[in-house]
Amino acid sequence: MKPQLLKVATGPAQSFSVRRDLVPFFNNKWHYHTELELIHLEKGSGMQFVGDSIKNFGNGDIVLLGSNLPHYWRFDTPQLMQHELSAADITVTHFNESFWGDKFLTLPETNAIKNLLERAQRGIQVLGHTRKQVALLMQKMLDAHTIKRLLLLLEILERIAQSKEISYLSSVAFVPNLQKADNNRINAIYEHSLANYRNKITLNEIASVANISPHSFCRYFKTHTGKTYSGFLLEYKVGVACKLLIEDKLSIQQICYETGFNNFASFYKSFKKITKKTPLAYQKDFNSNRKDDYLNDKIV
Repeated sequence: MKPQLLKVATGPAQSFSVRRDLVPFFNNKWHYHTELELIHLEKGSGMQFVGDSIKNFGNGDIVLLGSNLPHYWRFDTPQLMQHELSAADITVTHFNESFWGDKFLTLPETNAIKNLLERAQRGIQVLGHTRKQVALLMQKMLDAHTIKRLLLLLEILERIAQSKEISYLSSVAFVPNLQKADNNRINAIYEHSLANYRNKITLNEIASVANISPHSFCRYFKTHTGKTYSGFLLEYKVGVACKLLIEDKLSIQQICYETGFNNFASFYKSFKKITKKTPLAYQKDFNSNRKDDYLNDKIV
């Protein structure tokens, strides 16, 4: 999918932007920008698309995105959300890699940060205790001004750079296609797919949405995503299943049909292929990890 280029505005007295969003519809499209992005999703849940990575996001997640890395946060629909759509709280900062000058990242003291910004080209998920530290610093940055705000950003980047509590999102092989996009076509494909994944989407149907022939659609989608359309759709459906397993509101049988699978055999095979676990094992592992996190919080 060709992403849309977005322009990130800064104020006349600011070299980089920091803002807080309370609605789940910010940049509600597959897009990219030259600025790096650091986002703290304090409240909100849904599906996260970064490069060729598709995964769930939830309360407290923090992600650092490199320059020109396509991304998209699709918040849950009312059917999947337990709260109102207004119950979102996002802090996001955008900064250009050279906004502090051409020589700054050549200093020996900033070598770790320079390396981090290069690694961020794959997208970095911040985890564990580092995530909690960065969340607090981002909150302070919202209220800070002038040099204090800049120093807080540097401290955040330094902590992430030195931390081992991270995971990479997009694959090493992912190369974004940044040619001028037919944005209406791309967003039509995206929105139709994610709105209708519970039903069988035929090749003729999605090709008609894109207004191209079925044969051309297959080549078009594979060229711009590195995946087949059926593979992309399967990953999304399994991602939704993961979220429903975590919420533990439905039985595994109900989740199978809720996510558009026609039978258990297909559901189990697809789920295990993508997550490397059975649905029940995935659910048990999540509950075990959540208990461990709670105990660690109590100790800290």
